[in-house]
Amino acid sequence: MHLSELTHPNQLHDLSLHQLEQLARQIREKHLETIAASGGHLGPGLGVVELTLALYQTLDLDHDKVVWDVGHQAYPHKLLTGRYSQFHTLRQKDGVAGYLKRSENRFDHFGAGHASTSISAALGMAIARDRKGEDYKVAAIIGDGALTGGMALEAINHAGHLPDTNLLVVLNDNEMSISPNVGAIPRYLNKMRLSPPMQFLTDNLEEQLRHIPFVGDSISPVKEGMKRLAVPKVGAVFEELGFTYMGPVDGHNLSELIATFKEAHHIPGPVLVHVATVKGKGYEIAENDQVGYHAQSPFDLVTGKAKPSKTPKPPTYAKVFGNTLTKIAEDNPKVVGITAAMATGTALDILGKKLPGQYIDVGIAEQHAVTLAAGMATQGMRPVAAIYSTFLQRAFDQIIHDVCIQKLPVFFCLDRAGIVGADGPTHQGMYDIAYMRCIPNMVLMAPKDEAELQRMIVTGIEYTDGPIAVRYPRGNGIGAPLMEEGWEPLPIGKGEVLRNGDDLLILGYGSMVYPALQTAEILSEHGIEATVVNARFAKPLDEALILPLAERLGRVVTLEEGCIMGGFGTAIAEALLDAQVTVPVLRLGVPDILVDHATPDQSKIDLGLTPSQMAETILAKFKLAQSIPMAVPQA
Repeated sequence: MHLSELTHPNQLHDLSLHQLEQLARQIREKHLETIAASGGHLGPGLGVVELTLALYQTLDLDHDKVVWDVGHQAYPHKLLTGRYSQFHTLRQKDGVAGYLKRSENRFDHFGAGHASTSISAALGMAIARDRKGEDYKVAAIIGDGALTGGMALEAINHAGHLPDTNLLVVLNDNEMSISPNVGAIPRYLNKMRLSPPMQFLTDNLEEQLRHIPFVGDSISPVKEGMKRLAVPKVGAVFEELGFTYMGPVDGHNLSELIATFKEAHHIPGPVLVHVATVKGKGYEIAENDQVGYHAQSPFDLVTGKAKPSKTPKPPTYAKVFGNTLTKIAEDNPKVVGITAAMATGTALDILGKKLPGQYIDVGIAEQHAVTLAAGMATQGMRPVAAIYSTFLQRAFDQIIHDVCIQKLPVFFCLDRAGIVGADGPTHQGMYDIAYMRCIPNMVLMAPKDEAELQRMIVTGIEYTDGPIAVRYPRGNGIGAPLMEEGWEPLPIGKGEVLRNGDDLLILGYGSMVYPALQTAEILSEHGIEATVVNARFAKPLDEALILPLAERLGRVVTLEEGCIMGGFGTAIAEALLDAQVTVPVLRLGVPDILVDHATPDQSKIDLGLTPSQMAETILAKFKLAQSIPMAVPQA
């Protein structure tokens, strides 16, 4: 059977081991061909090909439920569930999503883009099954990196307390999250990987036991006792937590995997199957660079090198952050960078390599990262928590309870703020302005370009009156000239006027400042002159600057790359209302919708956030002129 002929995972049931091995090769070929052409997550899916085939051959997917943690390891799952012909559209607008999506396919039983959720969701399904009197299997596949997340441990704790609830947890252990795993749990798992695999008693040995005096009539307890003696240290830990432990199993040996899963399905209660895999399996370049090939932009399959850009690009905001923070930390030993398993993504790896004593990776544990930073701040340290906007959502209570209530000087650096593109709604950094702005004692800022980001990093380090946060977008800067040193901090809560005009006020925040200037230029071509302000701060606002301008100009427009509800525009509207400045306000940003996967430019067109579209909206809102014909923006 060719992979293209497979439209339902149950078709795997009648295939021979040889046919499954052929499918494994085809899955890797299709996977590599697709990611090389359009980009995406590479290593995770390559490592679980055999695991997926073996598990699905032993399940009835018309009834049984499978929950994949995170989802970027589930590309083989997508290829086995009827999406082969559309797989070339992976992560593209209106194409196959890069993560699991319940609305996309009936076999995507639970959507996820954040780690450590699978066991909780699967246990919820299993409990619902039992209460409804139904009969189907539930399996959760979770990576060893995701086990560093407290939520996974909470779910294991709960599942182990339910001995009558059948649940299969498959631990995909490749010693990696994105970067190498950190912490005690991965260290113990690594010891197990180096131990001889636990072999269950064979029929032949069982037959021999039957002839031993006083043993023959009580084989089960003897087998159980011998099995427990064979379980390595971490296996014993899982057993003590209420799970039946099986493994470690070679994650690329189909016959061993199939036999193990078949046995696991017949064991009552919660079962954990420990599968040892290799991230990037089958593509030697990815196997040798598991961090670099976790995800890739389009690349050459032969060399593994990214396809060169046609034009040189400015450095990314992340690189500017990493380099600037490292230079500051060299002169200030109290500065400590904290990441939650995203060293390369946040560019804190630059700090880690140069000053390892001032760098901490806590694993996939954002809640712990924030409270750890709070504890360090109580002792006079300058903790810098560099966490993606979408991931910091997971630590909302810690931001309030452990940082803001105690007014501790923790510096939050929110990478990937705004529209992030192909990763879709689970990763869009839409909500940080709203969820941070409502907390007392918090200061919020966003740079208009990478040079201003340097000054904001200094501002965040030097601000000690309480917590402060800076948000910045994914991708490259605009090419603003950078300084090597000598950055001056910004006065807290002060914006700047970038353009003067007498017809309306445009207030841009962060990445929308330069689009605000471009919008103003378009309006100017049609006789409308706008004052443009770089707000810099969403909290506190520069009311001394903004309120008089709003009152004089009589029309206000706010631009932000984030959700409108509760965001920067809302802050402006509230300030005007409180000051009894009654002028019309137009808020431009992301409405109350989920932004799906597409390129950022495509998403901005769909949201009406290109300069020409915003100029058209402004003219229509304020009836400043007849609607002007404008070219349709091209993505």
